[in-house]
Amino acid sequence: MKRYPVLLSLLVLAAAVAAFTQVQSDIIIRLTGGARKVIALPDFRGAGASAQYADLFNRVVFEDIERSGVFTMAPKSFYPLNPPQTERDLRQPAAAQKDCGGRCLADWAAAPVNADYLGFGYLAEQGGQLVASGSFFNTRLADSGSAKVFTRLYAGELSEAGARKIAHEYAADILQQFGVPSLVGTKIYFVSDRQGKGTKEIWVMDFDGSNQRRITFFNSISTMPSVSPDGRRLAFTTYAKGQPQIMMYSTETGRFIPFRNSAAPTNAQASFTPDGRHVLYASSVSGYMQIYIAELDGSNPRRITNTRAIEAEPKVNPKTGADIVFVSGRGGLQQIYRMNMDGADVERLTNGEGEAGNPAWHPEGRHIAFAWTRGYAPGNWNLFVMDVASKETVQLTFGQGRNENPSWAPDGRHLAFCSNRTGSYQIFTMLADGTGVRQLTTEGNNWMPVWSK
Repeated sequence: MKRYPVLLSLLVLAAAVAAFTQVQSDIIIRLTGGARKVIALPDFRGAGASAQYADLFNRVVFEDIERSGVFTMAPKSFYPLNPPQTERDLRQPAAAQKDCGGRCLADWAAAPVNADYLGFGYLAEQGGQLVASGSFFNTRLADSGSAKVFTRLYAGELSEAGARKIAHEYAADILQQFGVPSLVGTKIYFVSDRQGKGTKEIWVMDFDGSNQRRITFFNSISTMPSVSPDGRRLAFTTYAKGQPQIMMYSTETGRFIPFRNSAAPTNAQASFTPDGRHVLYASSVSGYMQIYIAELDGSNPRRITNTRAIEAEPKVNPKTGADIVFVSGRGGLQQIYRMNMDGADVERLTNGEGEAGNPAWHPEGRHIAFAWTRGYAPGNWNLFVMDVASKETVQLTFGQGRNENPSWAPDGRHLAFCSNRTGSYQIFTMLADGTGVRQLTTEGNNWMPVWSK
């Protein structure tokens, strides 16, 4: 009889684990869309002057589609030897024919490729321009007329930049068929010390890590970047004038915009309201760091929190504009809390275990990503996603160094973050389920990515 309580406990534990796994799956499915279709992308071939750009074009298309997380990529080693380049290359299989060597859609739908979709085309040089003809077909429909999703022409400069441009455009058209916006044109702002020890400057790069360039030149410490919803303003904290103060920068003109800092030893961690008309920040006006809201130029500051504890990292819900998540030490170790815009209805979101910080709202305003030491020694951070309403969480990273500062991409399917998993702090991206990790920076140390339109 003594075994039954033990058995009952094990059954209860198993049920709890199953329930937690189901919650994880539900959250991930909501953020990523669930099961992925399989796509095959045979290489485009180039003739004449276009041939030298074929490898780059094919690599960019493949990486854009793979990075999106919409598809499972069929291994190229499984592809038939004679893929189509134009619609005219496609044909219907004869009744007794097992395959067409790659010229029938059924060749791609069958094993070993098992693709649901096929993208193909060719490159050419026309009138001094690089031209691509890109087609996209549903392989599950045997009739090529019904299976055709689109065939389009793309044109760019006869250069590497032109090859990248038309590759991004073709990949974006594929993703658009599934309601997924392309990340092309989005930027990631971040902090880097690559210019020398003791200094940190604000940098920016394209979504894939290319075109990294420096924005600030203070030879001081500039940190904690934040970007307005329209991408036109960059706020950050800098020690360039002594005590940490907030500065505002126009991403359109490349010039600094006046901002009135409160008369305090520290003003930091600025973030924007969804309408772009106000700024929230943390300030030590009262002695303790508290959360304030002000006009876009820093005027008319109003205090939101009023505790004898550090209150920091305010982020306004981008969908509703009605509530704020923030970090507070009011209960001991720093935890993540939520409150109304006026400071009312405060509730703790994390359960008090370990330390939590760096909250970042998902664009749909129902989930946050954040860093947490739960389950690890103090100081070892991992990234989690939480459903704010239910407070259920999913862990995305697992003990590979310190993983901090998550920032959602505009598509809501990707996260940028920093990690010291390689021995130094670098910027990485990953899908919302924790897969597809890519390292974007390598030089110096790099922190605090912010993904912007």
